[in-house]
Amino acid sequence: MLHAGLDLSRRKLDVCLLSDQGEHLDQLAVPPDVDSLRRLARRIEEVHGQPVCAVIESMTGARIVHDTLEQQGWSVEIADAQKVKGLAPLACKTDKIDSKVLAVLSHRDLVPAIWLPDPSVREERELARFRLHLVKHKSALKCRIHSTLINFGKPCPVTDLFGVEGRRLLKRLQVPEPWWGNITASIELIDDLEEQIAEINRRLKEGHAEHPYVPLLLTVPGIGWVLAFTIAAEIGEIERFPSPEKLAGYTGLCPRVNQSGEKDRRGPSTKHGPTYLRWALLEATMHALRHPACAGEPSAGSESSAVPRSPRSTLPADSPTRSGTCFPARRSSLPEAPLFVWRPDRPFWTCARANIRFRLILPTRRP
Repeated sequence: MLHAGLDLSRRKLDVCLLSDQGEHLDQLAVPPDVDSLRRLARRIEEVHGQPVCAVIESMTGARIVHDTLEQQGWSVEIADAQKVKGLAPLACKTDKIDSKVLAVLSHRDLVPAIWLPDPSVREERELARFRLHLVKHKSALKCRIHSTLINFGKPCPVTDLFGVEGRRLLKRLQVPEPWWGNITASIELIDDLEEQIAEINRRLKEGHAEHPYVPLLLTVPGIGWVLAFTIAAEIGEIERFPSPEKLAGYTGLCPRVNQSGEKDRRGPSTKHGPTYLRWALLEATMHALRHPACAGEPSAGSESSAVPRSPRSTLPADSPTRSGTCFPARRSSLPEAPLFVWRPDRPFWTCARANIRFRLILPTRRP
């Protein structure tokens, strides 16, 4: 078995080759295109004639290197770049040294490998992420038009500036150039973006309507079809998480923990993990708190409705207990909030309100 460390840059791929005994066999550099990667695999097969276990850091372009070399019979792992830096901090950092570090980690079986989704999950993620990208552009264009109206002192008497009445108002709008031209161009772009978003929605519903997680997520108050699909696509295979706590940690919504001796400090969420999954869960949280299932909670204008910052404590006994989905509110200043939990013995979600501060909505098939 040979161990190869791969360090990818824009113009080349540095390859460090070690034997199964840890001896340095070769140091190569090839262009990072598909044909060059195939030639590299054939060359190493002709010279050494042994199976290869390769490691590359997670970065843009690592996926095509992984897929191409896997097709050539290599075993390729993608390592977490942050954890690699923690395992092997370097005073002198070059591409050749980085490739050697990855090869050594592979030889010593210390690779902090990440899970790589299969092509179907990648397709689902790309559709959901690109839809979000288009929606953000559309929102930005709408904000520019609203800003122009405010800057010229033009009132907006309609609820929806981009509905039927709002479009009539914009046609009668009198502002000088170049602002009028910018408004016209923005409206055209908004219409085009809405068509693109509608097409993506159609593709999602036609090609991915049978996703096993979507029907379950749709039963959660606050989650619609788009959020359900986004959460399901970002989670991927839920069976890879041994417990709900591991899944919650993967989202990056768990509170920070800084504990040493008698001091135990809890801070804001870690924000590690996939950004799109964290965004979808927080969006679902905001919708859930306005859902009729939360009736009986303090109104938005009441004094107790504002959720204060979690009190900082230096004693473990007074500090909130960390868990995957929530932590108990030990102080009376923290209001109650809903926690929706899926019961594996029931095909619906239940709402618990016993001294629990809401953290996130966590879908899981495990008890």
